[in-house]
Amino acid sequence: MKLFPGKAQEYKKRHDEIWPELVALLKQSGISDYYIYLDEETNILFGTYKVADIDALEVLPRNPVMQKWWQHMSDIMESNTDHSPVSSPLVGMFYLE
Repeated sequence: MKLFPGKAQEYKKRHDEIWPELVALLKQSGISDYYIYLDEETNILFGTYKVADIDALEVLPRNPVMQKWWQHMSDIMESNTDHSPVSSPLVGMFYLE
C-alpha cells in the first residue's frame, strides 16, 4: 500500500484512533498479530498479520465497516475505485523459523 506524501502522521493518528467496531470485525475474522510498517523514503506501507482461516478474509471487503474504513482512509493513500487500498502481493524470498 502507499501513502500520499506528507500523510504519515495522519495515517498513524487514524490508526491510533481505530474504530472499536473495526477491531472487532478483524478479530472476528480471525486476524491477530497485525502490524503495519512504513518505509519513509517511498511512503510504502507493509502489513503483516496472522489469520486463523484464510477463507474468512473473503467476506471482509463486503462488510460495511470495512468499506467505511476504506473510504475514511482514501484521502491519504492510493485507493481503488471501491476505496480499498491499492496493494501488491509480495514475493517471498527468505524465511527462517
